[in-house]
Amino acid sequence: MTDPPAPAVKERRSERLLDPISRVSEILFGLIMVLTFTSAISAATDGREEIRTLLFGAIACNLAWGIVDAVMHLMSALTERGNGLLTIRSVQTAGSPEEAYRVITGAVQPVMASILTREDFERVRQGLLGLRDLPSKPRLTKEDWLGAVGIFLLVFFSTFPVAIPFLVVSDAQVALRLSNLVAIVMMFLCGYKLGRHGGYPPWLAGVSMALLGTVLAGLAIVLEA
Repeated sequence: MTDPPAPAVKERRSERLLDPISRVSEILFGLIMVLTFTSAISAATDGREEIRTLLFGAIACNLAWGIVDAVMHLMSALTERGNGLLTIRSVQTAGSPEEAYRVITGAVQPVMASILTREDFERVRQGLLGLRDLPSKPRLTKEDWLGAVGIFLLVFFSTFPVAIPFLVVSDAQVALRLSNLVAIVMMFLCGYKLGRHGGYPPWLAGVSMALLGTVLAGLAIVLEA
């Protein structure tokens, strides 16, 4: 008897967690969040104690955001797995093969559906009809929890490279500029990675992302003046 498709779902989820878009997006979120804090430091004070307070605020903000993002990941995994179960049951209870084909069409990417033949749809339908012992409700897997931890760490630790200049440079203004530079370089690297993954010029994508970081930092500095 064929086992339920949980392993395939887990494998798909695991592959997606390694998707550069997901990883880079989480790092960008963390960078933008911490940049809003570090850019406010020179406007607030030059005192080390106050700077430490703002840095703790930045870290706490990314800590909270990392937790929220990790929880949303778990909710997304649970919802996707539940939708998969509903799709299988809809195919199994369909009143006709054509009805089952429509369900299958709605579950796959449009470009894939456009090239599937009737024989392909029937093979998929027969495979889904043969599935037994399906779980009564979707459940989170170890891969889902590991993915949530990974997302949390990506968001949280993206704070530290930007905060390091404030820990090693005594002049708050110099530290602020160095911090902004670190954030812009990291944004460039994120854009470069996205460009390589998406098939468009990585240097152009990197520069575009760095310009975005420059604009954000520049706006914050202008508002401080």
